[in-house]
Amino acid sequence: MAKRIHAIVTGRVHAVSFRLFTCAKAKALGLKGMVRNLDNGSVEVIAEGEEETLKQLLNEVSNGPGKAEVKGVNAEWGESTGEFSDFSISH
Repeated sequence: MAKRIHAIVTGRVHAVSFRLFTCAKAKALGLKGMVRNLDNGSVEVIAEGEEETLKQLLNEVSNGPGKAEVKGVNAEWGESTGEFSDFSISH
C-alpha cells in the first residue's frame, strides 16, 4: 500500500544543490512527489511510494549532498493521494 511523507528539512540546505540531490534520489527510487525551497531557509519534500522506499529517501535527505548541513528532518506520514505523476523540483 502506497504511503506519503511530508517532510521539512532544516539546516544549511539552500544553495547546496539539495533540491537537485533530493529529486535525483527520489527518481532513482521510483517515487513521485516534489521538493522545494521554503522562504524560512528550509526545504519541503512531499513524496509518495512504498513505505520502505520512502524510508530510504528520508535516510538520503538526512545526510544530504556534500555541502549541506542537515540539522533535522521532521516527517509526517499519511496515505498516498496519487496527485503526482513524477518527482519534480517546484519553485
